[in-house]
Amino acid sequence: MIPITFQNVTKSFHLHGGQRLVREHVMHFFRDWKKERFYALKHVTFHVNPGESIAVIGPNGAGKSTLLSLVAGLSQPDEGAVEVNGRLADLLELGAGLHPDLTGDENVRLNALLLGLSRKRTRELFGEIVEFSGIGDFISEPLRTYSTGMIMRLAFSVAVNVDPEILLIDEVLAVGDAAFQQKCFQRIRQFRRSGKTIVCVSHASGMVQELCDRAIWLDHGEVLMTGPILEVTEAYAASRIAAQCAIAGR
Repeated sequence: MIPITFQNVTKSFHLHGGQRLVREHVMHFFRDWKKERFYALKHVTFHVNPGESIAVIGPNGAGKSTLLSLVAGLSQPDEGAVEVNGRLADLLELGAGLHPDLTGDENVRLNALLLGLSRKRTRELFGEIVEFSGIGDFISEPLRTYSTGMIMRLAFSVAVNVDPEILLIDEVLAVGDAAFQQKCFQRIRQFRRSGKTIVCVSHASGMVQELCDRAIWLDHGEVLMTGPILEVTEAYAASRIAAQCAIAGR
């Protein structure tokens, strides 16, 4: 079964255009809605094979995070179809699902349940999650007493220990100190070796070249190129250099 399939997917967002008077809102309501929308993705088609690690690259505003949000089920396409098969864990907005008034212990158990683990399996993994996070005795304290780094480490630990079949990564590996970052990379490498499916968004070409087999290059919501990771990242890097040279030569 194919883990991830995009078939002719288009996703747009309404442009608010700042503050308006009531009469201006009414006027815009009756105008052609297509003129008031930003297209983040345009007719995107691709699939990710079982056990494949794929990078999504492109400049800011290319549609990379929108693509991941569709895979994660955080939004729905305007047109086309997105199909995802397998338990999924995302590292998109670490800490977003944690509650500041609950303890670290309570947040781990709640977050694991939301990610699809049974109470029994959560109890079995609890010690491993806490140990990986390095939170220590703070696990019994309310989350509001944690630093931002501690919250991100705890959220990362929950996500990577639920044994997902599909892992989504979006520029979140700058969590904690260098030692913890190395633990994160080791765990992701372990996922790759065990045949999990990984979709990674990053501007760090070295990281995606190490972690991924294939790449999709997005620009203004459209797929410009897809293929082996080195081939696509090198083509993208060359295009960026050419664009900078063109600007400098004006």
